[in-house]
Amino acid sequence: MSDILLVHGSCHGAWCWRDTIPALQALGHAPRAMNMPSHGGDPTPLSEVTLDACTQSVVEALGDETVVVAHSWGGFPATLAADIAPDRITHLIYLCAYVPFEGHSLVDMRKLAPRQPILKAVDRDPSGLSYGIKPEHARETFYADCPEGTTAYALAHISQQATLPQTTPAHLGTGHLTVPRSYIRCLQDNAIPTEFQAEMVADWPRGSVHEMNTSHSPFFADPAGLAALITRIIA
Repeated sequence: MSDILLVHGSCHGAWCWRDTIPALQALGHAPRAMNMPSHGGDPTPLSEVTLDACTQSVVEALGDETVVVAHSWGGFPATLAADIAPDRITHLIYLCAYVPFEGHSLVDMRKLAPRQPILKAVDRDPSGLSYGIKPEHARETFYADCPEGTTAYALAHISQQATLPQTTPAHLGTGHLTVPRSYIRCLQDNAIPTEFQAEMVADWPRGSVHEMNTSHSPFFADPAGLAALITRIIA
């Protein structure tokens, strides 16, 4: 049995792992999902959310021997958490996630991609503090292959995403490089181009990169398949 911490991406929260948690439990694991600051009922004001705060929230959620599965933007705080507490992470799995490059923010990373499919779905707040998701583009961008009702469920739970953590450059240490890590590419991803997912891990060992034929939300599209793949990766 593995202690598995599930880290959400932009505008999401612990709620997005609704279907994956029971799938992992059925395979004998002890999964749990966390909320980063200002998400899923966390009361932190958007103006106070920083990259450091998001990173610390992941560190505080770790057990003594934890598998971390980080989705999308969650790859940033998960990587930095692994720098801080590498001895508490037994495996770091990036699920169609950003793998930060030294000195790059998430926005910088996104701009490195050859395409920007997510931009049509981004609804920027006039204050500049945050952004949300345009409902009319939610399904095609994030949930295209998910079961009926998924988009409505997600839109009822999605929250504003603080901008500052994603415009702050990541300064990496060496701790995360000591943690076993794997990547799961999603081949039908309409948020992070799958070819950019491949580029971020081009120098990783071949056996550490896996694929799922899903959209950006495999936790809804194929939770049983995701749970089975996680199990194979950490076996």
